[in-house]
Amino acid sequence: MTVRGHCILSHGFESGPDATKVAALAEVAERLGWSHERPDYTDLDARSEFGRLGHVAQRLARLQALAEPRAAQGPLVLAGSSLGAWISGQVSLRVPVRALFLMAPPVRLDADYPLAAARVPTTIIHGWHDELIPAADVVGWAGARSDRLLLVDDGHRLSSHVEASATLFAGLLEAAAP
Repeated sequence: MTVRGHCILSHGFESGPDATKVAALAEVAERLGWSHERPDYTDLDARSEFGRLGHVAQRLARLQALAEPRAAQGPLVLAGSSLGAWISGQVSLRVPVRALFLMAPPVRLDADYPLAAARVPTTIIHGWHDELIPAADVVGWAGARSDRLLLVDDGHRLSSHVEASATLFAGLLEAAAP
């Protein structure tokens, strides 16, 4: 099978590359003929000397360093959960991507760091009962961009909607395929 493109799947804060959601997305990518990688940011999350948001700059640099050569080789899709979604959006402004898949995106990391992303096909899944990121904030952000948004009866981890996330991601990859 010919590789259709590449996906970089970024986990959330204090999670890991083997987390349930990004592992499910990796299975979808592989099944649909996309190569994929899951960067490990756990070393950055564990380092308290970065301060409250200091590790974010390191995450951004790591993702951008991975994404730049991949984007030069062919279609690139960035996906992420929570902080992984935020950095995926930010990197999409620096590196050409075909599409974005955002799970529980923090539309305001804090007042000085709103979520920003390239105007590319974007699919979002978010929990109505997210205890960290109000659903109304995500609705407003997605609505202003006319992004595809699925709101589900779940919390921040979307643990009851791993399969729904995988199904949405499959649809995005099918639409993004060359």
